Amino acid sequence: MLETKVEAFLRRKNFNLRDKGIVVGVSGGPDSLALLHFLWSRQKNWNLKIVACHVDHMFRGAESEQEAQFVKDFCKNRNIPIEWTQIDVPKFIEQTGLSPESAARECRYSFFHKILKKYRFPLLALGHHGDDQIETILMRLTRGGTGKARAGIPFSRTIQEGELFRPFLCLNREEIETYCFHHHLDPRRDPSNEEEIYSRNRFRKRVLPFLKKENPKVHEHFQRFSEDLESDEIFLQELTADKMNMVMKKRTKDKITIDVEAFLLMPISLQRRGIQLILNYLYKVRPASLSALHIDQVFSLLNSPHPSGTLDFPEDLQVVRTYQECHFQFYSVSEVSSYFLEINEPGEVVLPGGDRIKMEYTHHDIEDNDRFSFAFSIDESQLPIKVRTRENGDRLQIKGMKGSKKVKDLFIDQKVPIHKRNSWPIVTDSFGQIIWIPGLRKASVKTAEKTGKLRKILLTYSCKDLLGGTTKHEK
Repeated sequence: MLETKVEAFLRRKNFNLRDKGIVVGVSGGPDSLALLHFLWSRQKNWNLKIVACHVDHMFRGAESEQEAQFVKDFCKNRNIPIEWTQIDVPKFIEQTGLSPESAARECRYSFFHKILKKYRFPLLALGHHGDDQIETILMRLTRGGTGKARAGIPFSRTIQEGELFRPFLCLNREEIETYCFHHHLDPRRDPSNEEEIYSRNRFRKRVLPFLKKENPKVHEHFQRFSEDLESDEIFLQELTADKMNMVMKKRTKDKITIDVEAFLLMPISLQRRGIQLILNYLYKVRPASLSALHIDQVFSLLNSPHPSGTLDFPEDLQVVRTYQECHFQFYSVSEVSSYFLEINEPGEVVLPGGDRIKMEYTHHDIEDNDRFSFAFSIDESQLPIKVRTRENGDRLQIKGMKGSKKVKDLFIDQKVPIHKRNSWPIVTDSFGQIIWIPGLRKASVKTAEKTGKLRKILLTYSCKDLLGGTTKHEK
């Protein structure tokens, strides 16, 4: 009997309903109507307080209104309090661009939360059953779901006002239909459940009959699989979080940087969950287009023999590998925009991002082993000093070396992260001759014979973040 199975399922889950207040989501279909009736029939023995909650999504006009009236009459005949509302879901779809299923769910749960808060009840009961579980697991596996998503529908989960639970996950659709027949419940039928334009309906009509023919108790095995996978996943995610705290070098709301070498030393199962953890943290709302394929792409990037590379993910998230660091970051236009500044006289310019370059005249000899300061002599005609971002074809005559070197190659040799190259300061004289690339290399400065009046210049670079470390140089 349905009653015996459900009670045994609740005991196994150690989920006690006695003396509880429960909001029951009721559409009027077999599943939710049977659930409401089941709880109502135990109201006295278990000292339950229940209230039915119905949402007319306004998808089917008068037919939807008739279903709402049916639920109200059903509750009235049994003295069950009911809260119901009409929500123009088609209009909500136009406003949000959500799919019909997602839009209806969002509107429905919004009303559930409102009623839970109104009655101050701790529990929300929904009528999902074992066949729903099979469909959900197969759909998510087919679409490339990862992590806990593969476990399908959880028996319970915490919500803002309390806890949502699904006591019918131990049942199949036939058992619920039999219960409705024996108790003369006469549930309503949504014709959209027969339309194969919805993927869930295709699984229901084409795949489930085959599985049930192979094993009539297949729903019980899928439920057991779901519970095992969920408990394993919880443990592995906790272990992953501990390991990732040692792998992450930087974390903000829009960016996470990991140490590639340390990450690759983790077990593969934790690596995969570590990437998932990063994506879940950065994406406030998970894009529907994000799948296991994206995680595979990150694996390929991290294990590639090439020291650098970039992946473009949904909603402008970029994954950038630069040698032994990998950055997961949303980039704004301001972070990669070019700049051009001039220093006409002793003073200081502030670069986008807060770094500073200071110019002063000096008569003293300066040690040449400091990457963050540079003293040199130039003709007055070579002023003002210019600070800009790199340009195609930039070359540097490196001090103490013959010939010149492409700035692009210099960035590669110095392992400058790809995402920093476009904003790295390039210092030139007024004629465009590159004098210095702060923090990297100094040039053999050629003095122009124009005015014949030489100036000895001292440039000082103060930066917040250089090649992953913090360096400040003040004179």
